[in-house]
Amino acid sequence: MDTELLKTFIEVQRTRHFGNAAENLYLTQSAVSFRIRQLEQYLGVNLFSRHRNNIQLTAAGERLLPHAEAMLNALQRAKQDVAVSAELAQPFSIAGTANVWDAFLLQGFVNSQHLFPNLCWRADSLGREQIVRQIQERGLDLAILYDAPKVDDIQVEKLGDIQLVPVSSNPGASVENWQKDHIYIDWGSSFNLQHSRLYSESVAIKHRTTSAKIALEMMLHSGGSAYLPKAMLQPHLAEQRLHLVAKAAMITKEVYAAFLPKAANLNHIIVITSHLKQLLQS
Repeated sequence: MDTELLKTFIEVQRTRHFGNAAENLYLTQSAVSFRIRQLEQYLGVNLFSRHRNNIQLTAAGERLLPHAEAMLNALQRAKQDVAVSAELAQPFSIAGTANVWDAFLLQGFVNSQHLFPNLCWRADSLGREQIVRQIQERGLDLAILYDAPKVDDIQVEKLGDIQLVPVSSNPGASVENWQKDHIYIDWGSSFNLQHSRLYSESVAIKHRTTSAKIALEMMLHSGGSAYLPKAMLQPHLAEQRLHLVAKAAMITKEVYAAFLPKAANLNHIIVITSHLKQLLQS
């Protein structure tokens, strides 16, 4: 199949407009329409429903979308890997969920680059399901995440623990009143269970985010409280812009490395995971 057909399909889906898709792809509108017809004929289904300029994906189009994106991403990775191989540089891909990068992985990644300066690196922030799929498809060498994947062909190794500390912009915050302006950060399923055991579900949570950095900026500029990792807090506690919440419990998060046991880059993985363990213990 011509990958240009898939690119055109994704662009029409993104813009929901044949004319805009044509402009973005530097094609005529008739060329875009022809490509979509070609793809529909190849698959034997209609991919878009068209009602008075309201272009929507059909059920078949919805099913095709993740496959089209995966195929184009895999092709792009293959091109990069082939180009890198031609230059005699070895590629290495690492990914983590957003809050793993926020909590400690960014520093660990920078240090790992210094350990292996001749590697050609790719670093991504991905969701847990994407991480598991890319490891299985050999599109990812190493993943760092909080909730360990329970998949038979993926090796999981515990790296250590991260302490999440309850802090507030209010110097007088206590365990009785700190949730009034709480920013709930999604630290994963184990955190959610611990948090629900510690605190009443009757307290309405006004703000939620999947990013510790977003929560931190909200607290510093608009006030609030949240659970944040120690590594992010030290300068703000020292400057008294944030304050520990009196008598509130810390929550421990386990951190895991995930990779294929017969990965091509296994030697590098072993060294990098060892370094990350030391970083978590320091």
